[in-house]
Amino acid sequence: MIEVIGVRFKKAGKIYYFDPGGESISLDSYVIVETIRGIEFGKVVITNKRVDEEDIVLPLKKVLRVATDKDKLTVIENQEQSQKALDACTEKIQQHDLEMNLVEVEYTFDRNKIIFYFTADGRVDFRNLVKDLAAMFKTRIELRQIGVRDEAKMLGGIGPCGRMLCCSTFLGDFEPVSIKMAKDQNLSLNPAKISGLCGRLMCCLKYENDDYETAKRELPDIGERMDTPFGSGKVVGLNILERLIQIEIPEKERVIEYTLDELINEGILAQATE
Repeated sequence: MIEVIGVRFKKAGKIYYFDPGGESISLDSYVIVETIRGIEFGKVVITNKRVDEEDIVLPLKKVLRVATDKDKLTVIENQEQSQKALDACTEKIQQHDLEMNLVEVEYTFDRNKIIFYFTADGRVDFRNLVKDLAAMFKTRIELRQIGVRDEAKMLGGIGPCGRMLCCSTFLGDFEPVSIKMAKDQNLSLNPAKISGLCGRLMCCLKYENDDYETAKRELPDIGERMDTPFGSGKVVGLNILERLIQIEIPEKERVIEYTLDELINEGILAQATE
């Protein structure tokens, strides 16, 4: 077992683990740590806890210190400089006539590097742009191409549900989302209805998917024939979340609604699944 704390560098960013060095660091504190990008400023979102060594990537970097007021002022200054760098880079992109969209600019805490995040339809030859930026800012320059989901996460916005985007508020990582999830949930397959601001399938399709998959295994299929106390019929409707099954009985010219428990208790489902 090893003691760790969890740190985020962005509001809804991925959580990284660090060695607290024996210090007890409170939740929502800010710390200075060393990462592969350099010295960074992050927020503690998981306090001291012990985890199995196989659950984390070793060796862990140690927390350099709890952030001071001076460190917080440095972060504010970096953010101001980042905005200036974004404006300058946007101008250079126009001068070089590059087909790329600059999304965000970020200074590392120690200002050892500036990272420019951009989107583009294909590959972009930005070598001359990098030379201009390096000469302008006198520091290391990194241009990082990102996808449309990452762009939405950075920029934020309001989804079709009327709430702030999940990716920009609490989702640390993107999980795979497939059209099958929409089909399983009986949703309209109209792209405009199941796509987020990024143009990709909405992340929230994943949230209830496990429940739908479990329910579909328990419930009969549409069109499946069943013998009921009212006669033989076939399944014509399903309410997956409420576990309700509608069975049409032609002889009675009626549709009878059963709960899953009623089907099991009356032996109807057992007959259908034998």
